[in-house]
Order: sequence, then structure tokens, then C-alpha cells
Amino acid sequence: MSLYRVAVLGLDDVAPFELGVLCEVFGTDRTLDGFPSYEFALCSPDGGPIRTRSGFGVVPHADLTPLASADLVAVPAHPLASEVPAVAVDALKAAAERGAWILSVCSGAFLLGQAGLLDGRRCTTHWKHAALLAERYPTALVSPDELYVQDGRVITSAGTAAGIDACLHLVRQEQGAAVATKLARRMVVPPHRAGGQSQFIEAPMPEQVDCDTLQPLLEWLLTHLDEPLTVDDLASRTHMAPRTFARRFRAETGATPHDWLTHQRLLLARRLLEETELSVESVASRAGFGDSATLRHHFRRRIGTTPADYRHTFRAA
Repeated sequence: MSLYRVAVLGLDDVAPFELGVLCEVFGTDRTLDGFPSYEFALCSPDGGPIRTRSGFGVVPHADLTPLASADLVAVPAHPLASEVPAVAVDALKAAAERGAWILSVCSGAFLLGQAGLLDGRRCTTHWKHAALLAERYPTALVSPDELYVQDGRVITSAGTAAGIDACLHLVRQEQGAAVATKLARRMVVPPHRAGGQSQFIEAPMPEQVDCDTLQPLLEWLLTHLDEPLTVDDLASRTHMAPRTFARRFRAETGATPHDWLTHQRLLLARRLLEETELSVESVASRAGFGDSATLRHHFRRRIGTTPADYRHTFRAA
């Protein structure tokens, strides 16, 4: 099935930016510049006007009829409490069953969940809503760190701009890398962004630590993250045997000493990359990773990008 006909399902209080992303990628005629032509339709359950989250109204092209023949059915973000009419749920299910692409942006994944399209599938949504998505649809395999996830012919994306990433991914698959790259240039966005949502989650350095017996130690650690520290070193500071210390540490912090230290060191490294001119090697040393290779390893593993790419994205003006 080629990608020619695109239908977007809109409900009241639709998010205008996420709707705009779908309109920009698939609803803008660029055929004079050599881009593919899409038969694009914004649909509402009854074909009537829909209200955006920003208060203004939008007049759709049609009711749900285009969903029956669309190659792609896309769902922008809607409020989490949106009630999807049964006729819209049935239309989503029917489109998926006949093999159409299904794509959601941000909280649009919840509409896919209501239609049963996330059962047993890997999926994602905005990191703020990932836990709720997993709670509401326990058979969905939620990947909260991904910018977008494809499982079969269902694509879900994280919040806002991640919808652009998901759309370009689909264009790349259906019409080739050259078309996707050319479209990205036209939209003045990267053809592919490195990293996942972890890099966008706010993670300030803690001002204080609230634990029971270990609070003095944890507060001391926050000012000595650059030092090489072992469990034996930390246990001796608390006058505990290493095994006793490790058990107490997990009981009070919910993490092992190594994981807790790594997390705090990454928070410090992120702050240094954002706010200073220090080289990546110096950031690695200041944050207690020793060298840039170790810092890159932990950045890749936990944040999904490199220190250099993170700095390029988030460095303060």
C-alpha cells in the first residue's frame, strides 16, 4: 500500500500545534517543487466544526468517510479525558485491520489505546503521560524514552515536535530518504534527531536530600561527585559493613549506591554542558566520570544521546 490518501481524525479540544504538524507534512501542496501529492482530509465524527485547545474553531473537510480508504489515518493530540465516539473507534479499528498506517502524535496515543490498537504493541507518548498510558492500557508496551515508536503499521510519537520526527520517519519509509531529507530541509528541521525523550525531561540538581540515617552522607556526596568513590569508602564514612550499607542505601533511596551516584553525576554533567564552556573531557572529570569515553557511555545508555549533541541542543544562550 502506497502513501497517497491521508485522513486526520479531529475531536473537540484538539491541540493546534500537533494538528498543524500533520497538516504541514501531508496537507501542504508541494508538488510544484517535486514532492509527492497527498489527498488530505481533516475529519470529525459528524463532519462539523471542531474546537481547538486554544479556543478557535476549525472546519474539517469531511466526516469519517475518508478514514475508510485512507492509506494513513493520523490522530493528533487531544485531552486525556477525551471521549471518542464509538463510530470513530470503529473507523480506527477498520483502518488498522485493512492495513492502513496509523500514526498518533503525543496524547493521540490514548485514542489508539481506546481502539485497542496498542494491545501487545510497543508505543510511546509524551513523557509526562507515559505512566498513565501504561496504567490505562496494561497490555501496551510503553517505551517512555522514545521520540517515536513503530510497531508494525502503527506509529506513536512523543510530544509536540516529536510528531515531525514520526511523520518524516513514515515519509522516509514510504517515499525514500531523499524525499524525507528534502522535506526536512523545506521545514527547516533535522531529517533525524538523535536521542530520546530523556534529554528533554527536566532534571534539576537536588537542593537537599531527604533520607533517614543516610541524609548527611548524601548531602556530602553531592559536593564530592568528582571523587572516585567505592561502596567500601561510603560504608566506612557511615561506620557500617559494606553489605549492611548497601542494603540500607537501597532501602532509603530506592537505588544502589552505583546507580544513585551515576544519576547524580549525570545531572551535574548536564548542568555543566548547558551552563559552562568546559570541554567534554573537563565535564567528565568534574562530574566524576574520569574521562570523556565513560561520560559518553553513560549518556548514550541513560539519556540516549552524546554529550556533544546534548550541549548543542540545550546550551544556554
